[in-house]
Amino acid sequence: MTKFATLREVLTAHVARDPDAPLLVAPDNSHQPGLTLSYGELERRVRRLAAELRARGLQRGDKVGLFLQNGVRTTTLFLSAMIGGYTIAPLNLLSQRGQLAYVLDHCDCKVLFTSSDYVAQVAEALRLVSRPIEVVEVDVDALDAGPVLAQEVAFEPVAPEDPALLMYTSGTTGTPKGVVLTHRNLLAGAGSVARWHGLGPGDRVLSSLPLYHINGQVISTITPFVSGGSIVAPHRFAVSTWWDDVERYECTWINMVPTIIAYLLNAADPKRTYQFPHIRFGRSASAPLPPEQHLAFERTFGIPVIEAMGMTESASVVFCNPMEAEKRRYGSPGLPCGVEAYVAGPDGSPVADGVIGEIRFRGDNVMSGYYKDPDRTAEALTLEGWLRTGDLGYRDTDGFYFITGRIKELIIKGGENIAPREIDEALVKHPAVLEAAAVGISDPNYGQDIAAAVVLKPGAVCSEEDLRGHCYDELGRYKTPKIIRIVDELPKGASGKIQRLSLTDLLTNPE
Repeated sequence: MTKFATLREVLTAHVARDPDAPLLVAPDNSHQPGLTLSYGELERRVRRLAAELRARGLQRGDKVGLFLQNGVRTTTLFLSAMIGGYTIAPLNLLSQRGQLAYVLDHCDCKVLFTSSDYVAQVAEALRLVSRPIEVVEVDVDALDAGPVLAQEVAFEPVAPEDPALLMYTSGTTGTPKGVVLTHRNLLAGAGSVARWHGLGPGDRVLSSLPLYHINGQVISTITPFVSGGSIVAPHRFAVSTWWDDVERYECTWINMVPTIIAYLLNAADPKRTYQFPHIRFGRSASAPLPPEQHLAFERTFGIPVIEAMGMTESASVVFCNPMEAEKRRYGSPGLPCGVEAYVAGPDGSPVADGVIGEIRFRGDNVMSGYYKDPDRTAEALTLEGWLRTGDLGYRDTDGFYFITGRIKELIIKGGENIAPREIDEALVKHPAVLEAAAVGISDPNYGQDIAAAVVLKPGAVCSEEDLRGHCYDELGRYKTPKIIRIVDELPKGASGKIQRLSLTDLLTNPE
């Protein structure tokens, strides 16, 4: 794969190769027939957006806000702003008013693109923002970029170290942090994934992950763009249309999160033999994939699943399992992918294999820093460039990494460290359980004890006492949750990652 310095160089090369090659396929929906965006058409849209933004007073590097659901226009704006020399700032559609207002103010965007579905929500948040932001309403399903406010103009220069993406973390443990990712960061991350999976112009991914999350941005969009492939991108995930889209558009890989895997498994027809000759592999990241579900998915659908792990601060790339089936490790996010990594002890020095510590890594994909926050940047990045992840885990003797939990989520019961994931995976083994999440709760005797929330499969019947007995068998009495609650759904972020710290109130104050 040719080494590019900026996203603009990527587009120029692909247009020179084949301007009519498809980049984005939007499946049919209730609004209109499916649409296809070619690389040549994207180049025209980049120039038109550059003209429009310049006419609105924006200059090179200025921030462009995006508060949009998935769609052709959303993907076009996302890529075009970065290629045109601006910094795109996608905002989480699940944000509450106060959080949305904070991010709008903090990111310094001058223009915000949104749709009719979110105009009222944006207006509410803007009442709390002191500076002016121009709101532009667009149709996410329209390939037409809308009216051009000026003639097409020559591009401003773009450098590898120029910011391209300003992505805010979920902020579940405090104020959201704005992660600054440069052209170099994004190309390093996407290039690593493309090389790891052997992606090229003939590959096509199916992904419904939102464009306001780093996985949807880098893995589902920028990686296929860099490798010259194409993307099939529904508005949202739907069990009823997933496999139809795979077959109709001849996808060669599918991008998933554990929640999608769980729902596809639960909806599988036991009488059907699933065969997808075009698919080479599925990829799962954004949250740990329970080994039981991993194996069940591969048995049911005949598709190998490559588990991986990424972070916003690393352009969604850290670890990935090998493509070869005999080399993969179930329950592990894999080997370092385009990064150096190690497990750090309390003093920051490496610990022996098998010893739990904090995962740290560095590479060209690691952020330049947190926007307007040098203190948090200094806390996260060492002087040598190692990113302190806050993830607990260990490395085995073959170099595979295993994640046991977050430092702030670790349950310490009577002085013993208990990883929430261990409880999750035990509960998911119960045939009636679709999803589960454990957290630590205050306890006068142990300091902390364990509580767990469980979502049952549709139509399944199971009591909390049944689940407690199951945990006795799987975990022993000491690690069996003190509280087990059956709930309709688990709180999750945009990627499908369970927000454990939001579970505490639900489990301790169920009413």
